[in-house]
Amino acid sequence: LVPRQLKQRQCFRPPSNGGIIPPIARDLHKQHIERVVEEAVASANLGLGDVDAIATTVKPGMPLSLLVGMNHGKHLARTWGKPFIPIHHMEAHALTIRMVAQVEFPFLVLLISGGHCLLAVAQGVHQFLLLGQSLDDAPGEAFDKVTWSIPAETVCLTLWAPEDQIARRLKLHNLPEFGGLSGGAAIQLAATRGDPLSFQFPFMLSSYRDCNFSMAGLKNKARLHIVRQEHEHGIEGDGIIPGVYDLCASMQWAITSHLCQRLQRAMEFISMRDMLPLDRRTLVRHCFNHKAGALHGYEGFLLHLLSLFGTILC
Repeated sequence: LVPRQLKQRQCFRPPSNGGIIPPIARDLHKQHIERVVEEAVASANLGLGDVDAIATTVKPGMPLSLLVGMNHGKHLARTWGKPFIPIHHMEAHALTIRMVAQVEFPFLVLLISGGHCLLAVAQGVHQFLLLGQSLDDAPGEAFDKVTWSIPAETVCLTLWAPEDQIARRLKLHNLPEFGGLSGGAAIQLAATRGDPLSFQFPFMLSSYRDCNFSMAGLKNKARLHIVRQEHEHGIEGDGIIPGVYDLCASMQWAITSHLCQRLQRAMEFISMRDMLPLDRRTLVRHCFNHKAGALHGYEGFLLHLLSLFGTILC
């Protein structure tokens, strides 16, 4: 069951200090899970007795919230006498393209989200060759940690490190046009008004001959830029640095460039090893979290690189 309304994430108003407290997220899952399932079944014009099996995400993710879904899924499976299928979160995202398009194995997949970023060759339903993954922060997490203090009207579930002070300083939420946006969306909008070359960011993992991703150095550099701007311009309290748009654009450009560089390495590795048939080289690019939405501003740059590889499915 993949009804239209469930393609949108279930959202809620976060605590005023930003971030998600796992026990509260668990309680909200408990509060809404039965209603969400009922709406999914009703919108598909089916009853639970009509489905073939009950599938539930069991990892990776926030354990307390995952446990709610797993327990409810097992309950439905017992009640209706259906098989219970545990689902790996990232594998599921890699394979969902096969529900809407004719994609044959093997294919290259790039997964970008708030908590994960990885490159893998999907060889079969349960067979994946991992080429690269996040060593620390994922792209969306880096965006949200820079915009932590944005009090969106509805911000989707994510887990932020409470000690991170970067987003407290950026304060985009003090500008009316950013008041109802998530971190990624706010960065994207602000970046359209700035110069992507105005702030310098490190070229991450430049000396590492692999396809892994790292955003920690970029996040720390953003914090240093903000501190320096605040000092130079005497910014205090709720004041916003004058180069906020330029900083957002530069950060967006740096992350997108990093993704493209690691992706290019993976493409070259695949070509050298003849891992995909020349007549059907397919890349599935899947951004499945609002926090990675800020990458869309330079989507053309990313898609140009991907077009050199073969078929692109988003």
